[in-house]
Amino acid sequence: MKGMEAAGRRRGVRSLSMFLDVLLEGTGELPGGFRITLPKITSVQQVEAMVWLVTELERRLGIPEGRLGFELQIETPQSLLTPDGAAAAARMIHTGAGRVTALHYGTYDYSAACGVTAAFQSMAHPVADHAKAVMQLAAAGTGVWLSDGSTNVLPVGSAEQVRAAWRLHAGLVRRSLERAYYQGWDMHPHQLPTRYLATYAFYREAFAPAAERLKAYLGAGSDGVLDEPATAQALASALVRGLRCGALSEDEVTGATGVDAAVLTGFANRRVG
Repeated sequence: MKGMEAAGRRRGVRSLSMFLDVLLEGTGELPGGFRITLPKITSVQQVEAMVWLVTELERRLGIPEGRLGFELQIETPQSLLTPDGAAAAARMIHTGAGRVTALHYGTYDYSAACGVTAAFQSMAHPVADHAKAVMQLAAAGTGVWLSDGSTNVLPVGSAEQVRAAWRLHAGLVRRSLERAYYQGWDMHPHQLPTRYLATYAFYREAFAPAAERLKAYLGAGSDGVLDEPATAQALASALVRGLRCGALSEDEVTGATGVDAAVLTGFANRRVG
């Protein structure tokens, strides 16, 4: 949809309303995992307006209360910092009344707004790293997911151009994973092979050391490292993510850690005091 800026607000509301009408007419209910993305956010008040809008749409269309969650696309400087220097993204999450499900980084709009010239706009630019670090802090402990941005260097053209674009994309996906951005989005279907490969390779490499350290923490082994509970939880989370994306199998994880997937998931999701 369009954002809540005055110039596009009416069109955005109309588009979302019409889309939901047609979707519900055809299916009778919203599909699982259905989410809305709110783009071009320039104030906390626009998130408040979005909460009001989806609440009204639920009431008018007979959608269960609270069902319409939405993601915030962070692609303007105003969506990170308020005029007084506070973290706008943090305020937006809490203003969202439990409806904000994720923060997306918008690589090119955000970079351009910060004055980065086209040749240097990238997910790996320092401007991008700063923005995502603020997003990461804002979302910490809230259950809100994070998604890195995209690269517009597509794997098309000659064989050499395709291989170069694949190398770039795989490296950026790996970089995101190392920085705890476990989701990302792509602009072209030919980027999916490198996303899968980079993601699988990341979790395959993480598997053995994480399983060994977690097994030691749980008292079934010893690796010479005394991990804190929060670190042990992070180790379990890495294994659970590997399972969920298909890079790891339940049998190998259970064999390496001594506990099954259900126990690992519970351990990964518990609150560490």
